[in-house]
Amino acid sequence: MKGELPPCILFDLDGTLVESLAGIEDSVRKAFTSCGLTMHVSSLRDLVGPPIRTILSRAGHVLDDQKLDDLEREFRANYDREGWRNSACFPGVPEVLRELRRQGHRLFIVSNKPRHACTRILQNHAILNCFEAIITPDSRSPNYEGKHPMIETLLSELSIAPDQCLMVGDTSEDGRAAASAGIRFVWMKYGYGSPCQFISNPPKFALQEFSQLLALDNEGARP
Repeated sequence: MKGELPPCILFDLDGTLVESLAGIEDSVRKAFTSCGLTMHVSSLRDLVGPPIRTILSRAGHVLDDQKLDDLEREFRANYDREGWRNSACFPGVPEVLRELRRQGHRLFIVSNKPRHACTRILQNHAILNCFEAIITPDSRSPNYEGKHPMIETLLSELSIAPDQCLMVGDTSEDGRAAASAGIRFVWMKYGYGSPCQFISNPPKFALQEFSQLLALDNEGARP
Protein backbone atom coordinates (compact mmCIF):
# COMPACT_ATOMS: atom_id res chain seq x y z
CA MET A 1 0.00 0.00 0.00
CA LYS A 2 3.08 2.20 -0.27
CA GLY A 3 2.42 5.54 -1.90
CA GLU A 4 -1.33 5.65 -1.38
CA LEU A 5 -3.95 5.88 1.33
CA PRO A 6 -6.28 2.89 1.79
CA PRO A 7 -9.77 2.97 0.27
CA CYS A 8 -11.55 3.62 3.60
CA ILE A 9 -10.66 6.29 6.14
CA LEU A 10 -12.34 6.67 9.53
CA PHE A 11 -12.20 10.03 11.30
CA ASP A 12 -12.72 11.14 14.86
CA LEU A 13 -14.42 14.56 15.09
CA ASP A 14 -13.35 16.63 18.12
CA GLY A 15 -9.66 17.50 18.02
CA THR A 16 -9.25 15.87 14.61
CA LEU A 17 -11.56 17.67 12.20
CA VAL A 18 -12.83 20.48 14.43
CA GLU A 19 -11.50 22.60 17.26
CA SER A 20 -14.47 22.27 19.61
CA LEU A 21 -12.85 22.81 23.01
CA ALA A 22 -14.29 26.29 23.62
CA GLY A 23 -17.88 25.16 23.11
CA ILE A 24 -17.44 22.05 25.24
CA GLU A 25 -15.75 23.97 28.06
CA ASP A 26 -18.42 26.66 28.11
CA SER A 27 -21.25 24.12 28.28
CA VAL A 28 -19.45 22.08 30.96
CA ARG A 29 -18.87 25.16 33.13
CA LYS A 30 -22.52 26.17 32.81
CA ALA A 31 -23.60 22.63 33.73
CA PHE A 32 -21.51 22.70 36.92
CA THR A 33 -22.87 26.14 37.80
CA SER A 34 -26.46 25.04 37.22
CA CYS A 35 -25.94 21.99 39.43
CA GLY A 36 -24.15 23.93 42.18
CA LEU A 37 -21.03 21.82 41.81
CA THR A 38 -17.36 22.78 41.55
CA MET A 39 -14.98 22.05 38.70
CA HIS A 40 -11.50 21.03 39.81
CA VAL A 41 -9.68 21.77 36.56
CA SER A 42 -9.04 25.06 34.82
CA SER A 43 -9.04 23.57 31.32
CA LEU A 44 -10.61 20.51 29.74
CA ARG A 45 -7.99 20.14 27.01
CA ASP A 46 -6.43 17.04 28.57
CA LEU A 47 -9.86 15.50 29.26
CA VAL A 48 -11.55 15.79 25.85
CA GLY A 49 -11.92 12.53 23.94
CA PRO A 50 -13.97 10.12 26.08
CA PRO A 51 -17.78 10.35 26.38
CA ILE A 52 -19.03 13.52 28.07
CA ARG A 53 -20.07 11.66 31.23
CA THR A 54 -16.45 10.61 31.76
CA ILE A 55 -15.27 14.17 31.15
CA LEU A 56 -17.77 15.56 33.67
CA SER A 57 -16.76 12.99 36.27
CA ARG A 58 -13.07 13.75 35.89
CA ALA A 59 -13.55 17.53 35.73
CA GLY A 60 -15.35 17.67 39.06
CA HIS A 61 -14.23 14.44 40.74
CA VAL A 62 -17.89 13.42 40.62
CA LEU A 63 -18.69 9.75 41.18
CA ASP A 64 -22.32 9.94 42.29
CA ASP A 65 -24.59 8.68 39.48
CA GLN A 66 -27.43 11.11 40.24
CA LYS A 67 -25.09 14.11 40.18
CA LEU A 68 -23.60 12.87 36.92
CA ASP A 69 -27.09 12.46 35.47
CA ASP A 70 -27.88 16.06 36.41
CA LEU A 71 -24.60 17.36 35.00
CA GLU A 72 -25.01 15.46 31.75
CA ARG A 73 -28.59 16.70 31.32
CA GLU A 74 -27.55 20.33 31.88
CA PHE A 75 -24.52 19.98 29.61
CA ARG A 76 -26.53 18.51 26.74
CA ALA A 77 -29.25 21.15 27.04
CA ASN A 78 -26.69 23.94 26.78
CA TYR A 79 -24.52 22.27 24.14
CA ASP A 80 -27.52 21.48 21.94
CA ARG A 81 -28.71 25.07 22.26
CA GLU A 82 -25.46 26.94 21.69
CA GLY A 83 -22.25 25.06 22.48
CA TRP A 84 -22.09 23.08 19.24
CA ARG A 85 -21.91 26.31 17.24
CA ASN A 86 -18.63 27.27 18.91
CA SER A 87 -16.34 25.11 16.79
CA ALA A 88 -14.12 25.63 13.78
CA CYS A 89 -12.52 23.30 11.27
CA PHE A 90 -8.79 22.91 11.64
CA PRO A 91 -6.81 24.39 8.74
CA GLY A 92 -7.16 22.48 5.49
CA VAL A 93 -9.87 20.08 6.70
CA PRO A 94 -12.63 20.90 4.17
CA GLU A 95 -10.23 21.00 1.24
CA VAL A 96 -8.49 17.74 2.15
CA LEU A 97 -11.76 15.89 2.75
CA ARG A 98 -13.12 16.99 -0.62
CA GLU A 99 -9.89 15.97 -2.34
CA LEU A 100 -10.01 12.55 -0.69
CA ARG A 101 -13.55 12.09 -1.92
CA ARG A 102 -12.53 13.24 -5.40
CA GLN A 103 -9.82 10.57 -5.37
CA GLY A 104 -12.47 7.95 -4.58
CA HIS A 105 -11.85 7.30 -0.89
CA ARG A 106 -14.75 6.28 1.33
CA LEU A 107 -14.87 8.51 4.42
CA PHE A 108 -16.58 7.82 7.76
CA ILE A 109 -17.05 9.52 11.12
CA VAL A 110 -16.58 7.62 14.41
CA SER A 111 -17.35 9.97 17.30
CA ASN A 112 -18.40 9.94 20.95
CA LYS A 113 -20.72 12.87 20.27
CA PRO A 114 -24.44 12.19 19.82
CA ARG A 115 -25.41 11.82 16.19
CA HIS A 116 -27.47 15.01 16.01
CA ALA A 117 -24.56 17.10 17.33
CA CYS A 118 -22.13 15.53 14.84
CA THR A 119 -24.51 16.15 11.98
CA ARG A 120 -25.10 19.78 12.95
CA ILE A 121 -21.39 20.53 13.21
CA LEU A 122 -20.50 18.82 9.93
CA GLN A 123 -23.40 20.52 8.17
CA ASN A 124 -22.48 23.90 9.63
CA HIS A 125 -19.00 23.56 8.11
CA ALA A 126 -20.36 22.26 4.78
CA ILE A 127 -18.54 18.92 5.03
CA LEU A 128 -21.40 16.59 5.92
CA ASN A 129 -21.66 15.30 2.35
CA CYS A 130 -18.02 14.19 2.44
CA PHE A 131 -18.96 11.22 4.63
CA GLU A 132 -20.62 8.00 3.63
CA ALA A 133 -21.69 7.18 7.19
CA ILE A 134 -21.55 8.56 10.73
CA ILE A 135 -21.43 6.22 13.70
CA THR A 136 -21.93 7.49 17.25
CA PRO A 137 -22.86 5.96 20.62
CA ASP A 138 -26.56 6.48 19.90
CA SER A 139 -26.39 4.84 16.47
CA ARG A 140 -27.93 1.82 18.19
CA SER A 141 -29.92 0.97 21.30
CA PRO A 142 -28.49 0.27 23.80
CA ASN A 143 -25.77 2.80 23.08
CA TYR A 144 -22.26 1.74 22.13
CA GLU A 145 -19.91 1.95 25.11
CA GLY A 146 -16.82 2.91 23.14
CA LYS A 147 -15.27 3.41 19.73
CA HIS A 148 -13.98 -0.14 19.33
CA PRO A 149 -17.49 -1.66 18.99
CA MET A 150 -18.49 1.25 16.75
CA ILE A 151 -15.61 0.49 14.40
CA GLU A 152 -16.30 -3.25 14.50
CA THR A 153 -19.94 -2.66 13.54
CA LEU A 154 -18.99 -0.29 10.72
CA LEU A 155 -16.52 -2.74 9.22
CA SER A 156 -18.90 -5.67 9.58
CA GLU A 157 -22.01 -4.00 8.17
CA LEU A 158 -20.17 -2.54 5.18
CA SER A 159 -17.98 -5.63 4.61
CA ILE A 160 -14.75 -3.64 4.92
CA ALA A 161 -11.52 -5.49 5.69
CA PRO A 162 -9.34 -3.96 8.43
CA ASP A 163 -6.33 -3.77 6.09
CA GLN A 164 -8.37 -1.54 3.79
CA CYS A 165 -8.81 1.07 6.54
CA LEU A 166 -7.07 3.84 8.38
CA MET A 167 -8.29 5.51 11.57
CA VAL A 168 -7.45 9.20 11.99
CA GLY A 169 -7.77 10.66 15.47
CA ASP A 170 -6.13 12.68 18.21
CA THR A 171 -6.36 10.73 21.48
CA SER A 172 -5.23 7.42 22.91
CA GLU A 173 -8.86 6.22 22.90
CA ASP A 174 -8.86 6.55 19.11
CA GLY A 175 -5.56 4.68 18.93
CA ARG A 176 -6.69 1.85 21.20
CA ALA A 177 -9.97 1.43 19.31
CA ALA A 178 -8.09 1.24 16.01
CA ALA A 179 -5.59 -1.27 17.38
CA SER A 180 -8.37 -3.45 18.79
CA ALA A 181 -10.06 -3.48 15.39
CA GLY A 182 -6.79 -4.31 13.62
CA ILE A 183 -6.51 -1.09 11.65
CA ARG A 184 -3.65 1.38 11.40
CA PHE A 185 -3.85 4.64 13.31
CA VAL A 186 -2.84 8.18 12.35
CA TRP A 187 -2.34 10.53 15.30
CA MET A 188 -3.07 14.20 14.64
CA LYS A 189 -0.66 15.88 17.05
CA TYR A 190 -2.44 19.25 17.04
CA GLY A 191 -5.47 17.74 18.81
CA TYR A 192 -6.23 16.99 22.45
CA GLY A 193 -3.98 13.98 22.96
CA SER A 194 -0.44 14.11 24.33
CA PRO A 195 2.68 12.02 23.60
CA CYS A 196 2.52 10.29 26.99
CA GLN A 197 -0.84 8.77 26.01
CA PHE A 198 0.82 6.80 23.22
CA ILE A 199 3.84 5.31 25.01
CA SER A 200 2.30 1.84 25.29
CA ASN A 201 0.44 2.00 21.98
CA PRO A 202 2.39 4.13 19.48
CA PRO A 203 0.57 5.25 16.34
CA LYS A 204 1.59 4.10 12.88
CA PHE A 205 1.93 7.73 11.80
CA ALA A 206 1.95 11.10 13.59
CA LEU A 207 1.12 14.26 11.66
CA GLN A 208 1.49 17.94 12.57
CA GLU A 209 -1.06 19.20 10.04
CA PHE A 210 -4.22 17.75 8.55
CA SER A 211 -3.02 18.52 5.02
CA GLN A 212 -0.15 16.04 5.49
CA LEU A 213 -2.70 13.25 5.25
CA LEU A 214 -2.78 13.59 1.46
CA ALA A 215 0.88 12.70 1.15
CA LEU A 216 0.87 9.89 3.70
CA ASP A 217 2.30 6.51 2.77
CA ASN A 218 4.12 3.72 4.54
CA GLU A 219 7.29 5.79 4.58
CA GLY A 220 5.43 8.85 5.84
CA ALA A 221 5.64 10.90 9.02
CA ARG A 222 6.54 9.00 12.18
CA PRO A 223 5.85 9.75 15.85
